[in-house]
Amino acid sequence: MNDTLPYAITPEHVSTYDRDGAILLKGLFNPEWIALLDEGLSRSRAEPTNRGHTWDRDEAQREMYYDTFAWRGVPEYRRFIEESPCAELAGQLMGADRVNFFFEAVFCRSPGNQFRTPWHQDEPYWSVDGFQTCTVWIPLVPVAAPSALAVVPGSHRWEKRFLQADFGQFNPDGHDKVPHSDFSMLEDTVPMPDIDGEAETYRPTSFDMVPGDVLVFNGRTIHGGSGQLAGDRKLRVFTAKWCGDDVRVSFKDWGMDPDYSKEMIAAGLKPGDALGTDLYPELWHRPTA
Repeated sequence: MNDTLPYAITPEHVSTYDRDGAILLKGLFNPEWIALLDEGLSRSRAEPTNRGHTWDRDEAQREMYYDTFAWRGVPEYRRFIEESPCAELAGQLMGADRVNFFFEAVFCRSPGNQFRTPWHQDEPYWSVDGFQTCTVWIPLVPVAAPSALAVVPGSHRWEKRFLQADFGQFNPDGHDKVPHSDFSMLEDTVPMPDIDGEAETYRPTSFDMVPGDVLVFNGRTIHGGSGQLAGDRKLRVFTAKWCGDDVRVSFKDWGMDPDYSKEMIAAGLKPGDALGTDLYPELWHRPTA
């Protein structure tokens, strides 16, 4: 497997990511990396963590499944995270001097699943603060644009704090397994805009993607969707979350999802610290001149 990017991340790529808060890059990972992740996802589904849960299940038992923070127990995930060029990709696009791995999450949808992920941002849920956070969204099967994750270009730079969805409410197996976030505790919050109703204004954007393509987006970029699967199409997605120079630990009173505060405290991390330790290893740094 190749541990280098198949082509250079250009200033134009960086400019697009900086402007839009998201960028599609075609053919970033070769079939060997995708096969490794797919093998790891099958292992993870067979042996889920205690964080694994179902977000949606309809009357036909079509479901959307989620799990996270399994990488230290899934060798395929660990190899991809530590050896693939994913960390370099994140660092180049974010303009970071160093990059720490934050966590991974996987999403599996049954063929025909229609659950639409609510519009939201990621960073408000996370146990960190900082502008240099990103997700690398990697489909392991082909996905058509209407079924893929959509992003709202430029929303990562909106100077507003939005009321976010409580993802705990979507679990059909009971709330006890799912953390809750109550953004009504925050002052000066505003409702999430009506992105679907005012699509011409907000320009939600998604893409046709095949295995090897990636969508990279800032942790503050509003995103959602990825429902409306055809009856013969499933969706399997691996995501890797990365943090750059300005990111600091921040435990949030309104709730975190996923909530890693116990693990962070046990590792000696406290609010205001930069990421590090074996939980959040530094996996890339910009070469010195």
